Amino acid sequence: MRRTPWSRLLLVAAVVAAFSAAVLHLAESRGWLLVAPPPLATVVMLGIAVVVGRLGWNVRQYVRGKRPGLDPLLAARTVVLATAAAYTGAVLTGWYTGHVLVVLGRLGHPPLRDFAISAAVAAAGAVVLAVAGVVAERWCEVPPSDDDNPPDGVSAGSPA
Repeated sequence: MRRTPWSRLLLVAAVVAAFSAAVLHLAESRGWLLVAPPPLATVVMLGIAVVVGRLGWNVRQYVRGKRPGLDPLLAARTVVLATAAAYTGAVLTGWYTGHVLVVLGRLGHPPLRDFAISAAVAAAGAVVLAVAGVVAERWCEVPPSDDDNPPDGVSAGSPA
């Protein structure tokens, strides 16, 4: 499995931010009321980030030989969860950033300022989730073994 590149996560966040800002602007122009993200959303994202980080840390300790025994299926699931957390964090970062962008020019109005602050806090929680996913994914990497690097002059597909 390959690492999730930061550039791809940034691209996902930027595309989602532009799309959500456009959709929210259109909805607001048609008379819809913008609803601020609930604080519980940020708490849940941070909780998931802690779980992902803890599971990644357990795999890291096993890979370094500091933890005796770890189910290989749990390690594989941890990598998948970390990747999913990274992409989910990127999407949610874009979504909540789009909320902030919609009201950015009207922060003098107190309800819109409160809306922007709660959306910015949620976006920060989403960034933490994405970072936790990427870090846990890196922690789950296994260093190459001697079998992965054949001796000089021998190709990986040829008999030794």
